[in-house]
Amino acid sequence: MTAHASPSSPAAAGHSEDHGHGSLRGYLIGFGLSVLLTAIPFWLVMGDALGSKLVTAITIMVLAAAQIVVHMIYFLHMNARAEEGWTMMALIFTIIMVVIALSGSLWVMYHLNTNMMPLHDMSRMP
Repeated sequence: MTAHASPSSPAAAGHSEDHGHGSLRGYLIGFGLSVLLTAIPFWLVMGDALGSKLVTAITIMVLAAAQIVVHMIYFLHMNARAEEGWTMMALIFTIIMVVIALSGSLWVMYHLNTNMMPLHDMSRMP
């Protein structure tokens, strides 16, 4: 004899019992991590804490990637077990899109800075 799910049960609606939609504690942890991962880059830039612009930029990108992971785990509730692995595909797609967006933005900004800046000394202008 097989057990059937009632129409109002989570299993009948396509939801599994072990897949929670978050708790207040989880949301507060995610919020705290998000604030921290936003405040640290702000402090690094405003306080010139690392000295080197390149090291600061790389650190900010690493912290931005960490913040994306925090949002995916705590707010989007993505893990390797949810939705039969589709979230892993979403994670891979997100990583590819972030790499394309960051590298493309840095490439465009570098070339704009190189090709659009005047070659003469602006301090000598009247």
